[in-house]
Amino acid sequence: MEINLDQTLQEGKLLRHVNSLIVSHLRDQNLNQAAAAVASATMTPLSTESPPNKLLELIAKGLAVERDELARGGISIGTAPFDSGIPAGYGTVPVTTNSVDFSLVQETRGTSKIFPKHETRHISEHKNVARCARFSPDGKFVATGSADTSIKLFEVSKIKQMMTGDTKDGPVRPVIRTFYDHLQPINDLDFHPQNTILISGAKDNTIKFFDFSKTNARRAFRVIQDTHNVRSVCFHPSGEYLLAGTDHPIAHLYDVNTFTCFLTSNTQDFNPNSAINQVRYSSTGSLYVTASKDGSIKIFDGKIAECIRPIINAHGSSEATSAIFTKDQRYVLSCGKDSCIKLWEVSTGRLVKQYVGAVHTQFRAQAVFNESEEFVLSIDELTNEVVIWDALTGEKVARWQSNHVGNPRWIEHSPADSAFVTCGNDRSVRFWKQLI
Repeated sequence: MEINLDQTLQEGKLLRHVNSLIVSHLRDQNLNQAAAAVASATMTPLSTESPPNKLLELIAKGLAVERDELARGGISIGTAPFDSGIPAGYGTVPVTTNSVDFSLVQETRGTSKIFPKHETRHISEHKNVARCARFSPDGKFVATGSADTSIKLFEVSKIKQMMTGDTKDGPVRPVIRTFYDHLQPINDLDFHPQNTILISGAKDNTIKFFDFSKTNARRAFRVIQDTHNVRSVCFHPSGEYLLAGTDHPIAHLYDVNTFTCFLTSNTQDFNPNSAINQVRYSSTGSLYVTASKDGSIKIFDGKIAECIRPIINAHGSSEATSAIFTKDQRYVLSCGKDSCIKLWEVSTGRLVKQYVGAVHTQFRAQAVFNESEEFVLSIDELTNEVVIWDALTGEKVARWQSNHVGNPRWIEHSPADSAFVTCGNDRSVRFWKQLI
């Protein structure tokens, strides 16, 4: 009887928590009437609070666990064998610090935070320009793509070991895989959110899938043949879909299992000559954003693939080169060839902050957050420097020489650690980590 009572109490507590999450989610989505109805029916306080999009995050994680459980007992694509050398727990994203409350961004004044000092090291180089980089969701790996058509995969722990000079077990080689399967330069990369799969988009109109759990694999095991130059790729957080930004003005949505391609039917507001430089999902996949050559930023409903917030001329007549969401999905950080980095409110399309003082007019410059979203990082092409701003005040807090011989082409920050990489015209890849 006591066991049943305890079970009943636990179930009641869980049910109250679920009801609170539902009410909070409906209210955050401005569905106030529905939130009031659920609150009344379940006797849940209408003012209940929970972190933004917490319900969606829990559902996404639950679905991922369910898929893993269903896959057990059989061999699923991308599941690492025991002798693969891949660290245990790959794909398990560590709990990070709370993200910055950007609702305070316009009111924030006063002293900016200090960005910690970093050390940097040349870790490898390609045979031609290093064009792009991407960290895995758990920060354990980073991959780089080149104009020489190669892709290099690094294990971050080995990079750090090399930087500390720990060679007691022999020379440290941080490059653990090199893939060759494209015919033209690599434009972008992404990691599957759960499995040991790396995808690449390239100028040869293809998206290729590489299984990095296999030590001897050099070629892709699956290929999507697109109709255009694939400029950007991004997995949905579920891993079931991926987006491709191409020379076509509409993002191509692919089912990962069937390779079926879906396009939005609402195309009247699209510039037919506007290629997509970058496409990125939000943390839950409920939204995605595109940055286009016509200078526009467009925010889409991730479920129905319809544009819900077009920001035309976000960067004037200059190209918009990158766009990413904040962790809470309420803001988008964009970068353009007008040498401006801008923070936009998703719900209104309102410009809330600009980060100025870095020149980028030639290449596909990136603007990224550090792992806590307290700082914004980008590249100054004119001075060959890494530039850092306080995300809330917009004040420049650091300018560091990139140590690249030619201009850096890409900057990518780890989602889980105080570390980032830069790639350059000098073909080199540099790793930056916070000094202890």
